[in-house]
Amino acid sequence: MVREKQAVDDSSGVAALRATLAQKILAHMPADGAEPTSIPGLRLYKRSAPTACTSANYEPELIVFVQGEKRIELGGTPLVCNASSFLLTSVDLPVMSQVTQATPQKPILALLQKLDMAVVREILSQDEFLSNAPATRVRGMTVGTTTPELLEACIRLVDLLDSHGQSIFLSNLIQREIIYRILRAPQGGHLRAIATLGEQSNRSAKAVAWLRDNYAKPLRIEELASVAQMGVSTFHHHFRTLTAISPLQYQKQLRLHVARERMLLGGLDATSAAFEVGYESASQFSREYSRYFGQPPKRDVKQRRQMNHEADHE
Repeated sequence: MVREKQAVDDSSGVAALRATLAQKILAHMPADGAEPTSIPGLRLYKRSAPTACTSANYEPELIVFVQGEKRIELGGTPLVCNASSFLLTSVDLPVMSQVTQATPQKPILALLQKLDMAVVREILSQDEFLSNAPATRVRGMTVGTTTPELLEACIRLVDLLDSHGQSIFLSNLIQREIIYRILRAPQGGHLRAIATLGEQSNRSAKAVAWLRDNYAKPLRIEELASVAQMGVSTFHHHFRTLTAISPLQYQKQLRLHVARERMLLGGLDATSAAFEVGYESASQFSREYSRYFGQPPKRDVKQRRQMNHEADHE
């Protein structure tokens, strides 16, 4: 009976912390979107209605959800993030993303903290982490359950948005605490493996970074395996473990994402965008774009612009 009462008390305490953080995020988010703040690396997120399933690129980041629900699919594996969840992404990953629960009265709300691997490695150098070996095979994205300590740190970080002259110094300390809390969580091994120099996951992450910087170049697996300092077959295995897709699929999805952004924001036509991201055939680009995004480039871009226009005038 005592244990049951303690569990109820703990649950209500976490719920109260989530509600507090939700109120503070709402105070800084009058409109929907993912907005940067005055604190480096910190963004706040709000959506007031469910969205269609769309492709997105997720960078190394911690997302702490406090309200609503979002479904993310990585390489065919669904991950559901709700009010009690955090999403940890340790490498750049192409995913399919959809807000599944959100209303104007109760929008989906989240805090997004960019991850600095140099800071992660600095924290991992502390004695308490030295005795634990990192996991050898990890996925680059995982979902965990938020703790009271993590929520309290997030609340203190958002509170700094209302302070003057303190935010930069104190935010650095709190952001380090947040990373510390994640490294102490069961999912911390995912981040530890990517940050630990010399580990296979870290070497695979170097190949991911190389692909992101050189997506327009022809893909040569031997060269990519050399970047990761692995044999070709070993590299293929560890790359797929980390990203849930093959190097060729990763490059293709990355090219399509970049081309879409160039058309949306840069005003390029489909042919120009195709050649700019490395395609040699405009017709092949159009086929692969239609297969991935569900419709041809011109129609997709027109629809996306219309959606953005409507969102701006809500």
